[in-house]
Amino acid sequence: MKITIAGHVFSARFEEALSPKTCASFRRHMPFDSQVVHVRWSGEAMWIPLGKKDFEVAYEEATTYPTPGQILLFPQGKSETEILIAYGSTRFASKAGTLAGNHFATITSDLDKLCEIGMSTMWEGAKPILFEDD
Repeated sequence: MKITIAGHVFSARFEEALSPKTCASFRRHMPFDSQVVHVRWSGEAMWIPLGKKDFEVAYEEATTYPTPGQILLFPQGKSETEILIAYGSTRFASKAGTLAGNHFATITSDLDKLCEIGMSTMWEGAKPILFEDD
């Protein structure tokens, strides 16, 4: 998969063995075009708020502590549907408390640039993001 954030292209892989249903659901929504903003409660990460969007998946390989480059989908529940992209130390949370999201993809290139873009969302605001097949 190819992910473009603010004009920079990252390589990523789907985590089919860990979260097959989430991967299949997300693929059906590709290309996926949105904006990414800095997280409020979770630490060093960016997120895509998706409101009531339903990917029709339950929890699988859900984690609260993603490592840099890991991409999580929170499928709905005590918070809105959202995608989280960790670029540093992260504990996934919301105003409703700690969350766990399905680890369905991992960015495999340019983690230093991911960190730079993540920090810029904190100071400069939203950035465009596009998920596409290679």
